Amino acid sequence: MKKYVVRNDIPRDIDQALLAYPELIRKLLYYRDVTTPEAAHTFLNPNFETGVHDPYLHKDMDKAVERILRAIENNEKVLIYSDYDADGIPAAVIMHDFFKAIGFTNFEVYIPHRHTEGFGLHLEAVDKFKEQGVNLMITLDCGIVDVDEVKSANSFGIDVIITDHHEAGPELPPAYAIVNAKQKDCEYPFDYLCGSGVAFKLVQAVLKKKRFDLKEGAEKWFLDMAGLATLSDMVPLHGENRVLAYYGLKVLRKSRRPGLIKLLSIMKMNQAYITEDDVGFMITPRINAASRMGIPKDAFMLLSETDEPTAHGFAKHLDEINKERKTLVATLVKEVKKVMLEREEHFRNQRVIVLGNPAWRPAILGLAANTIAEEHNKPVFLWGREEGVHIKGSCRSDGVSDLTQIMAGARHAFIDCGGHKMSGGFSVDHEKIHHLEEALVSSFAAMNTAKLEPEPEMLDAVLTLDEVTWQLYNHIEKLAPFGMGNPKPTFLFPKVTISGVKMFGKHQEHLELSFKNSNNKIIKSIGFFMKPEDFANTPKEGKNIDLVATLEKSMFGGKTELRMRIVDLI
Repeated sequence: MKKYVVRNDIPRDIDQALLAYPELIRKLLYYRDVTTPEAAHTFLNPNFETGVHDPYLHKDMDKAVERILRAIENNEKVLIYSDYDADGIPAAVIMHDFFKAIGFTNFEVYIPHRHTEGFGLHLEAVDKFKEQGVNLMITLDCGIVDVDEVKSANSFGIDVIITDHHEAGPELPPAYAIVNAKQKDCEYPFDYLCGSGVAFKLVQAVLKKKRFDLKEGAEKWFLDMAGLATLSDMVPLHGENRVLAYYGLKVLRKSRRPGLIKLLSIMKMNQAYITEDDVGFMITPRINAASRMGIPKDAFMLLSETDEPTAHGFAKHLDEINKERKTLVATLVKEVKKVMLEREEHFRNQRVIVLGNPAWRPAILGLAANTIAEEHNKPVFLWGREEGVHIKGSCRSDGVSDLTQIMAGARHAFIDCGGHKMSGGFSVDHEKIHHLEEALVSSFAAMNTAKLEPEPEMLDAVLTLDEVTWQLYNHIEKLAPFGMGNPKPTFLFPKVTISGVKMFGKHQEHLELSFKNSNNKIIKSIGFFMKPEDFANTPKEGKNIDLVATLEKSMFGGKTELRMRIVDLI
């Protein structure tokens, strides 16, 4: 059961310094390490002109720009090589749209296949580029660890410009230029741009050197892709990222991309009111569905295609394969649960859940592992195999265990493994798969795991139902867009009486609770894909509960409504 703690009050001196703002906003700013009037003004009023850094502060940016301009001038063959996710694909769209805008056509876009190739550069692909007469390759959201692949490209006379935001390995690739703020000797003042953010900075830098025939500021139309990726990737929404996300949403709301417009129409979303939640829960999954379920370039085509009928076809296709993805994940979760039920005693005693089947599709294992980890509060490793000889898998943490440590202790069991504390991926030789569970369990046991307790979740304030007003919402909205590093404010509503409980949706899959304030006004609280039995304190009409919720504006059906979003019932 989750634990919650209401945050401490703001220190008196900081409270006084921020006195120009309402009390709750002062607290919310303080909780985000915004403690001075100057910092508060900057945070609450994102400014593109002052909030983005000079792209030439990046190490090697001048070299990258010089090489790109030379390629354009000499009409050299350029290859754009991007990752296949909702960061890499928008980055590819940015570069594609830039080249088209300046009238340069001698380029191609290559996006590796998630199943057959995987993340990063690949020697087989580089061999193809040699045959195609490529002179310059620009990587987007990948390349920083691909030493051998860059050496191979160089041997074929292909210059490589790496743009990336991932951590570098012990050896840097011998690229013509590397644009990545995480290099030790890079003086760029912000280390947390996503891959598309770096691609946008590259375009900014080229246009700073030569405008071609583009109007001043024309590159701001590419902010829809930079913002989309910034909101989709796990990067903190402060500093320059806050500016890119803020203006990215503004451009998304006006975007003229026919595929995006059609996709929004299919999802019954009003483009003029797109929020960060719409990006994270609706748009991003459909972009990622392309690589999980088929061909990643389909998502690129959705966002870059200008022919309406063609773009509309890609929108329908991505929406359909996303539905298929949901069905496959639900089926996979059922299969995993069935196996765990059949071997209930075994899994009850194991501190790490390791399960697999050669018939399971690797691309959707992470989504299923997430569900199992949340339900059982244990690290989960799931594996499968689709194409190729090696077994591939995904893992998710229980919220407290560090997956990188667990995998490091079982390194001998893997061909390859990597990721973050909370999520990761791995590949295993077919002959070693039966030893994987033993290796991971042993590694976990060897760790210092004196009962790890999850950190309590922090609540921003205690509110009453009478305080749920448009005035309060408008104050909170000033802090948007929300995401990593700037979480949506979450509140505790203690001892509130439920006046109604109902399920809604096409398949009755969503929960709605109703409450009444002191003026007898009904206030709704929504829980998507929730049901009463999901909570230890099961909601019933007339029952008093402690509600943990956020505030949101609903535009469903063209009707504007202030409501709450259920986080938990305690």
